[in-house]
Amino acid sequence: MEGVHLVRRVLTAATAALTLTTAGTMLTSAPGLAAPTAWGRPTVTLAPQPGAPGLGDSYFPDYGNGGYDVSHYDVRLRYDPATDLLTGTTTILATATEDLSRFNLDFLLDVESVRVNGWAATTSTAGAHELVVTPTRTVTRGQQLTIVVRYAGIPSETLVGGYTGWTRTDDGALAVNEPESAWWWFPSNDHPLDKATFDISVSVPTGVEVISNGVQPRPPLAEAGNRTRWSWRTTSPTATYLAFMAIGQYDIVTDTTPSGQPVVNAYSTSLGELGPAARASIERTAEIVDWESGIFGPYPFEAQGGVAGPVDGIGFALETQTRPVYGPGFWRRGANTYVVAHENAHQWFGDSVSVAEWRNIWLNEGFASYAEWLWSEEQGEGTAQEVFDFTYASYPADSEFWQVLPGDPGADRVFDNAVYDRGAMTLHQLRLAVGDDAFFEILPAWTAEHRYGNGTIAQFQALAERISGLDLDELFTTWLFTAGRPDVATAARRAATPPVEPKSWAKIREAHDLLSH
Repeated sequence: MEGVHLVRRVLTAATAALTLTTAGTMLTSAPGLAAPTAWGRPTVTLAPQPGAPGLGDSYFPDYGNGGYDVSHYDVRLRYDPATDLLTGTTTILATATEDLSRFNLDFLLDVESVRVNGWAATTSTAGAHELVVTPTRTVTRGQQLTIVVRYAGIPSETLVGGYTGWTRTDDGALAVNEPESAWWWFPSNDHPLDKATFDISVSVPTGVEVISNGVQPRPPLAEAGNRTRWSWRTTSPTATYLAFMAIGQYDIVTDTTPSGQPVVNAYSTSLGELGPAARASIERTAEIVDWESGIFGPYPFEAQGGVAGPVDGIGFALETQTRPVYGPGFWRRGANTYVVAHENAHQWFGDSVSVAEWRNIWLNEGFASYAEWLWSEEQGEGTAQEVFDFTYASYPADSEFWQVLPGDPGADRVFDNAVYDRGAMTLHQLRLAVGDDAFFEILPAWTAEHRYGNGTIAQFQALAERISGLDLDELFTTWLFTAGRPDVATAARRAATPPVEPKSWAKIREAHDLLSH
């Protein structure tokens, strides 16, 4: 991800503080005694329990929910740009992982009704974003669940800590943010540990476009009342924050890759003079994905592309699955393929292989940032070593930058510059330590072993040690978990002669200035 605004950072701290008090004090019913068995001894059974109101993430403990696993979301919406009114019905297919007396969904809009396997359920709210669902019938472990939620609301006026993750624009809206955006448009189990497939269908006034993840299972369909319904489908496991919508006036460009994979790019008609630079960047997506596939392993998803958002939209970019969304700031000084390389590297590092906990964000941002350095090498605009030297020298030893730990930055600094730049420097030091042969074996091995799943820094270190045959604990501890600027012999030798600025630096810095603050 690039450049979440300061208000977003305030939310991360505020939301963490709003953790449900029940998260650490789950209700535990006393065991009941069943009828005596054939051997004359009673069997002990546990009464159904409330599902946990969070998955216990160390940074955001109330994100996600316990007691069930989602396999699919069918999100069917109606949106009116003139009023920002969103109405919808989301059908969630899930499996209970324990006996449940009730369970939670992460959601903010007003709920009209909830049904569980066809039976009406009662609802209440709790904490900052919890919808508590009590089914009429007890849910048993292993049971298949069909949860239907009907709702409505104005997302831009629905706030948590003074913040909304929904961006209303002059001609529509953007449902794009990290680490949470689903709360404002569909109920979910909102944590990367619970991935699912998606069908997203949106009715809008005719003449308004809707872009989302994956492919279109059918062309836009005319509806009564001068409306059009747009449908999108992704069949690859997707974390909830990586599902998105871009609604408004867009020029949509479709193509196929040489292998036949669909490419869908969309450009806001509001971009004006920024439009050509956006196209000159995003239209190279298929080329960049093909190049990255040669380094990171086979591209993991069914489609690719990008969305250039409107001038009054977001101020960052996000690796929304199959189709990153870019704010207009990336094109103000001309084309920038470095942000395209960054966001598409996330399709492997962040999307296919997602964090098991948000404290492991280095596995997303450090890797995507290092992809920019590799792209610089590919373009002949500076080697990764040259970019490393210049990046290292650009932060004085007494800079606050060196006090942030990329391996554990804290909930309020998840998107700090250090996670990006020092994160990329960590990977370069790993490359120097293990050699190119091992390094470029480690990257695709990681994406293959954890494809469509989740990972931790400890697991990545173990993989790197297994492939390289080296003990890398000191390297990872120094670069990811120790405050202060590490000593680097090569940089020290060049101290008398400051490193030359690589040709790629201006574009890399321009991207990161928007990406991390």
